Amino acid sequence: MKRSASIKGRWQPYSVVLGLLAAWQLASSAGLVERFVLPPPTAVAGEFLAELPILAEHGAHTVLEAFLGLALSFALGYAFAIAMDRFAFLEKALHPVLVLSQTVPFVAMAPLLVLWLGFGMAPKVALVTLTCFFPVAVNVRDGIRGIGPEYLDELRVMGGTYLQGLVHVKVPMGLRGFFTALRTAVTYSFVGALVAEWMGGSKGLGVYMTRVRKSYEFGKMFAVILFVAVVSLAAMGAVRKLEGRVIERVGL
Repeated sequence: MKRSASIKGRWQPYSVVLGLLAAWQLASSAGLVERFVLPPPTAVAGEFLAELPILAEHGAHTVLEAFLGLALSFALGYAFAIAMDRFAFLEKALHPVLVLSQTVPFVAMAPLLVLWLGFGMAPKVALVTLTCFFPVAVNVRDGIRGIGPEYLDELRVMGGTYLQGLVHVKVPMGLRGFFTALRTAVTYSFVGALVAEWMGGSKGLGVYMTRVRKSYEFGKMFAVILFVAVVSLAAMGAVRKLEGRVIERVGL
């Protein structure tokens, strides 16, 4: 009984997705939707398998851009979060700028970055960095701000400095905020890289999508979406496993 309940619980999250895929397939097979407009899932799966070597080649370039931008956003976002935690006047000055940065559509920024930085990898990495910077800075700051004051008070009583409190208390105990930022930023990084590649370039999934869109090969476009979804889910799964191991080791 428990085993059947466990199996049922394991499959419940996928039931809605499977139902939608089945309805999509039936609608396409019944002719309710034109196949060239919305290819059925079986056709998308076929295109995915057929184009997998090309998708992997372009995908490697997009993943590299995404992770370079992600690394830069964490370096800058973590530095900003610590600066805002250390100096109250910096938080008052920088927080409105951070919020304002989210009102600028990144699709509009992409052509400017291409104009300033060229058609190479630099504008793609820059856009990913801008896309991920806000969630990183805010979540890391909230993580280190959410620590109970008793821990820091005890350190101050023992004569500890801010740097010692940062290293021994705030960074370890703020890991949950760090991983919240990482989970969010990983997803944003792929979106930012794709948007940047739409504006120009020679490699990447965004460039490939632009090419197949112009030739009206919508099955291949859906294959790209499926590829990005698989890579994103794999990255999210890796982050969750890393989070579990680190949190368990630190003892939070």
